[in-house]
Amino acid sequence: MALVEPFIFQVVGYQNSGKTTIITKLIKSLTDQGIKTVTIKHHGHGGKPDVMEEKDSSRHLSSGAIAAIVEGGGRMILQADKLNLSLEDEIELLKFYQPDVVLVEGYKQKNYPKLFLLKKKEDLHLLNSITNIYAVGYWSDELINEYMQPSFSIKDEALINWTTEFILGHVHKNDEKS
Repeated sequence: MALVEPFIFQVVGYQNSGKTTIITKLIKSLTDQGIKTVTIKHHGHGGKPDVMEEKDSSRHLSSGAIAAIVEGGGRMILQADKLNLSLEDEIELLKFYQPDVVLVEGYKQKNYPKLFLLKKKEDLHLLNSITNIYAVGYWSDELINEYMQPSFSIKDEALINWTTEFILGHVHKNDEKS
């Protein structure tokens, strides 16, 4: 049996543009369709993401381990430190789980297909500097124009439906190749 490469799809936008909310809705929608999904979130706020201090895995890391796994009851938590992995390295790591889809939150400048979330007028310049935008979710009708197709209000369920169908179309294409 040949392993099928997962379809990689990004949700990008500036801080507080709704990326996490949209990703969680996409995960639910894709899961309801039987699609096995994994996620990668870029911590773009500077510094390191928070970890649970005073847990054994954190103590392992502070003692010098570069990675620690905690497993129990069907759940596994991986923490790693002192690593400088690229997005591509992180995708390779998650391929172990044989996902159909890798949803990436952030990493604006990567070249995977993406949904761009547009919250403010000042963010419009990103439409010219970000590649592979397949749809736009906007916060205000004043932000849309004829160049942004397809585009949906961030509050419109059509945004999730369209994006789910877009992703499903690519997953099924990958299925046909194997």
